[in-house]
Amino acid sequence: MIQIFLKRKRIFEPENKNKNKLMDKNNKLNYFQWRLGDRYDGWRLRNVDPMFSVAPFILKSRVDSQVLFEIKVPIDNIESFIRIHKEDIPDLSIMHVVMASLVRLMSQRPNLNRFVIWHKIFARNHVNFSIAIKRSMSDIGEETIIKPYFLPTDTLQDIVRKTTIEVTNTLKESHDNSTDNLSKIFGYLPDFLLRSVVFLFTQFDKVGLMPQAFNQASPFHTSFFLTNLGSIGIESIYHHLYNFGTCSMFVAMGKKTKENVFEKNGEVKIQKSILLKFVLDERICDGFYYARSMRLLEKILSEPDELLMPPKEVLIDEGVQKKKN
Repeated sequence: MIQIFLKRKRIFEPENKNKNKLMDKNNKLNYFQWRLGDRYDGWRLRNVDPMFSVAPFILKSRVDSQVLFEIKVPIDNIESFIRIHKEDIPDLSIMHVVMASLVRLMSQRPNLNRFVIWHKIFARNHVNFSIAIKRSMSDIGEETIIKPYFLPTDTLQDIVRKTTIEVTNTLKESHDNSTDNLSKIFGYLPDFLLRSVVFLFTQFDKVGLMPQAFNQASPFHTSFFLTNLGSIGIESIYHHLYNFGTCSMFVAMGKKTKENVFEKNGEVKIQKSILLKFVLDERICDGFYYARSMRLLEKILSEPDELLMPPKEVLIDEGVQKKKN
């Protein structure tokens, strides 16, 4: 697992523990009524092309279904945007802009928030990120996971606020989040018992009966797994997906680079950029949908000012029937 290190800054006051425990409930989407066959974390897709219904039986795991994609993102305009808003949005970074752009993308391309489990496709009823961080920048620094939850209508300010709250609470001294506590409990179990427990949880997850507390603590049950390798000065990589859990997309951010580019008038300009690499589950939507989504993401990143306002509309997954009145 790849880690990033986030510096702790007291920009926002952390929320109380009870509110954090209800983070997923407060951000749960209520587009559709629950029906038999749905899960507590997603709705079963019943209106999809037959190819997508059959594919999970042939491509049985996410490792079998991985596709790779990358986009080079010019960041000169993003850095200029950050300098302009450094006072009204404290702690704003390129990573926040990327996160806000991904949330905005999902509000317009909802099929990206699907997942496959036990040969069935579901539309996730929330939007969240799993981000691995280190408590200190050293080889022996402890690793932990934050899982901020967002809404499709969130603005860049909302993304920064919610992420900073999660980081601040997690980096407190002597503070363990739910992922830390779960890891410690599992770490105390003998091998034979741990093997049995993981097997049981995997089977429960297949039928949507895994305890919700475990789902919330698990970094593998998420819309995106994001790693910022640029924060430690290295280039982005293609990181595999996990067979356990529901994550259908892994995103890696790389370091800043400079290159000479030709402008339309023929002049040479030095342009700064970062490389985003994606590993995607091809079973949730087709290549054409992915390609249009990546083009839209490039457009969103080129216009960061649009992230200061909520989207004009939020689209919902048409693969789920019977919209809630």
